[in-house]
Amino acid sequence: MSILPQELWDDLAFDTLAVRAGMTRTQEGEHSEALFLTSSFAFGSAAQAAARFGGTEAGNIYSRFTNPTVRTFEERLAALEGAERAVATSSGMAAILATALAFLSAGDHVVCSRAVFGTTNVLFEKYLKKFGVQTTFVSLTDINEWQAAIQPKTKLFFLETPSNPLCEVADIAALAALARQHHILLAVDNCFCTPALQKPLALGADLVIHSATKYLDGQGRALGGAVVGSHKLLEEVYGVIRTCGPSLSAFNAWIFLKGLETLRLRMEAHSANALALATWLVEQPQVVAVNYTGLPSHPQHQLAAQQQRAFGGVLSFVVQGEREGAWRFIDGTQVMSITANLGDAKTTITHPASTTHGRLSPEAKAAAGITEGLIRIAVGLEDIADLKADCERGFANMG
Repeated sequence: MSILPQELWDDLAFDTLAVRAGMTRTQEGEHSEALFLTSSFAFGSAAQAAARFGGTEAGNIYSRFTNPTVRTFEERLAALEGAERAVATSSGMAAILATALAFLSAGDHVVCSRAVFGTTNVLFEKYLKKFGVQTTFVSLTDINEWQAAIQPKTKLFFLETPSNPLCEVADIAALAALARQHHILLAVDNCFCTPALQKPLALGADLVIHSATKYLDGQGRALGGAVVGSHKLLEEVYGVIRTCGPSLSAFNAWIFLKGLETLRLRMEAHSANALALATWLVEQPQVVAVNYTGLPSHPQHQLAAQQQRAFGGVLSFVVQGEREGAWRFIDGTQVMSITANLGDAKTTITHPASTTHGRLSPEAKAAAGITEGLIRIAVGLEDIADLKADCERGFANMG
């Protein structure tokens, strides 16, 4: 039995949906979401089994593509994004791959922001290329480059905004209008903002991609992803998950449900800490530049303020001394965790040129603005005074 009828969802606020949307109680009457750790489901009869497999009767079949805990996560995330449907995946990269498999064929063309996560770049440039899908990489912020890159077989625009790690911002509405004009799907990776801060579908995007591993979880506990959009488009993605199997586990879905309950509160706290740290870093003599959309000096600050409720928890900055200076800063910190993950309650710090974007060619790094002096901090929920003090240790270690 559903404890929150879906017809009420449009009338409820974000925080209420984050806590209650999608939940169905079993006959046991549990108050927290049930965790269904089962690979398969039993049928009442051979006829019912045939009906389930044949699609004439709705219901659970096999946890690769039907699991009640995963379904609760999908329905809740869709409600938060203002979407008809979500399909969960085993990771954020699996969500991107499933999108590509659902909508691209040999000979098709993709226009992708060159300011995407390094592994996303490799997926399009190396692996999809092996199967005849060509990709043109363009500036995230220059819509004229997107326009010029369109070919007769262009089927997909792909981007993430704000970008990783330079925090550039795309005009989603403008790109959506361009995509519609040419009958191209627009997919937006919403990892940095989550629906608590930004809703790409409301701005005209067709699909939203999530790495649930990051802020949707919020504590660095589990891997997962999702694709969000209309019923029609998501049925294609669901077919990929059902057949190819990059499925989200029930346990991880349960963890993400717990993360969604506090999503807006955490995102606002991450944003406040990041803005305070970015403002402080601007004043430090060893810093060459700071990239954070919340700074008035950021080139897309006004656009970010229009598209987002807050500016997110990720910033990057360039220090003097190239790689040696960046590594010495990182090694001098004692509170922040040296890891490439982000979206955790714990602040993390990394050197993109040698980690998240390390597999890119020198030319691709240069085009994406990934310099040797660049450091990325995903600002957590610690006290801001302690984070500033930790940065001071990093600066001191630079000599």
